[in-house]
Amino acid sequence: MSNPEPLLYGTYYHIFNRGNNGENIFVEKRNYPYFLELYTKYITPIADTYAYSLLRNHFHYGVRIKEKEEIFGDPRLPKNLTGLRDLSGLPENLPSQQFSNFFNAYAKSINKAYHRSGALFERPFGRKMITGEAHFVHLIKYIHFNPQKHGFVDDFREWKHSSYEALCSTAPTKLNRKETLWYFGGLEAFKKEHESEVIDNDFVQKFVDEDVD
Repeated sequence: MSNPEPLLYGTYYHIFNRGNNGENIFVEKRNYPYFLELYTKYITPIADTYAYSLLRNHFHYGVRIKEKEEIFGDPRLPKNLTGLRDLSGLPENLPSQQFSNFFNAYAKSINKAYHRSGALFERPFGRKMITGEAHFVHLIKYIHFNPQKHGFVDDFREWKHSSYEALCSTAPTKLNRKETLWYFGGLEAFKKEHESEVIDNDFVQKFVDEDVD
C-alpha cells in the first residue's frame, strides 16, 4: 500500500495501523483515553464510527466517511474550511488528511512524553473498503475479538479499550451505536453473534491485511 487512494466520501472502511517496526503505540493506560480524545477531535467531524479496538502496538476501526454535505460547515474542522460557498471547496483528500493529522498529533504527544523521536506509526495507514453488509458484520466482530486473538485477554469482553462495552450500553457514546446494532438485528442478536468465536478467516482476509491483524 505504497500509494493508497484517498478515502472516498460516503464510503465504509476498515482503518488500521501499527507502531513503526512493531513498537508499542500505547505505553501506559493513560495513553488510551488520550488517543480517543484526539480521535474525537480530528475524525468525528468527518466520519461515523461503528467499532474500534486499541491494542498495545496496533489498532482497528470500522468507520464510514461522511458525505460532503454532512461535513460541510462542521465547526470542529480547521477554521480555513468554514465559510466556503459550495461543496467543491472541500478537497477530495480531506478525510485522508484528517487521519494523518490525527496520527501526527498523537505521535508528537508520545514523543514528547517519552523522550523519543522519529515515526511512531507505519506509513501510510491501512485502509480497506467495506462493500457489503456481510463484510460490515464480520469486521465489527473481528475488531472486537482482536484482543483475545492476540492473547491480551482470555475473553474479549475483558478488554477495556474496545467499543464492545459501549455498544452494549445505553450510556451516551460518540459511536454510531444505533446503526451498528441494526446491522446485527438488534442488541440481543449483537451479543449472541459475539458469543460465537467462529470467524471465517478466508472471508476476513478480504478486508484485513495479514501483517496488521
